[in-house]
Amino acid sequence: MRIGVDLGGTKIAAGLTTEDGELLFKKTSPTLPERGAEAVLADIAALCGALSAENKTGEPVGSVGIGSPGLVDNKNGLFIYASNICFKNTPVRAVIGGRTGLPVFLANDADAAALGESVRGSGRGCGDSITVTLGTGIGGGTIIGGKILTGSFSGGGELGHHVIVVDGEPCPCGRNGCWEAYASASALRRDAIRLAEKRPDSRIAALAGGDLEKIEAKTVFDAAGQDDEAAKGLIDRYLTYVAEGLVNLINIFQPEIIILGGGICAQGDAILKPVLEKVSNRMYGGELRTRLKIAELGNDAGIIGAAMLYRSYTGVQKH
Repeated sequence: MRIGVDLGGTKIAAGLTTEDGELLFKKTSPTLPERGAEAVLADIAALCGALSAENKTGEPVGSVGIGSPGLVDNKNGLFIYASNICFKNTPVRAVIGGRTGLPVFLANDADAAALGESVRGSGRGCGDSITVTLGTGIGGGTIIGGKILTGSFSGGGELGHHVIVVDGEPCPCGRNGCWEAYASASALRRDAIRLAEKRPDSRIAALAGGDLEKIEAKTVFDAAGQDDEAAKGLIDRYLTYVAEGLVNLINIFQPEIIILGGGICAQGDAILKPVLEKVSNRMYGGELRTRLKIAELGNDAGIIGAAMLYRSYTGVQKH
């Protein structure tokens, strides 16, 4: 049995899984990060203890995996930095391992979610996969041969921060023209507000009741569903940016599958079909062999992936 912990700024979600990632049950508690790292880690340890106590399978718990936002160093057992949870070079392995008596493996939360999708979600059965989350930013993770690709210094896999437009839109990372600045939900919302300012007669503005701050990415899809041509054009341009970034990833990594997640992907085929066509038309060599699918696990991906970190790090890092 394995324990996986998905640590977020609002909630700590932890679950007990089988050795192959089947989620049996889970528990949650509020993060309350203003209390400081020590209190947050105490709550993680308490959740792990509660899960172990409820383990009625007869199989012992073999490890704890924790996914966290920010920079994570599994080799040295540290959460290097997470601005929204007040971690700075925090010795997570030593603390959680000491309290639970279990091996502890760490990963960035997006990497953990990507591993979860590769093991039990849309990427199951694939050795090489990339998960891309189209949310407030663009997150994701790359799985090669069943292992998380983190680079030599633990910070690899920042998929949203390759540049697709030199000197383009500003990105929260400090650069300009990043994929995130064009293909995130935030980017679509920004462009929708700009359009509504120019076109107050559009359905986008109407659906927001004239209050442009109420416009969300979903507003654009709702307006397009009501045959608003301006909204349709905005979505087409947005999906072109999504496709450009995906083609770059495919050309670099040649994965078996790319898995798309995040709130935008609740649109299902309205996203997947046009993106697939745009990617196919842009492929180097003309042939698309990488499959594209929508993520399956939702909020459970991070828990499952964290529990499966022992697989990714076996032979690389031991407790």
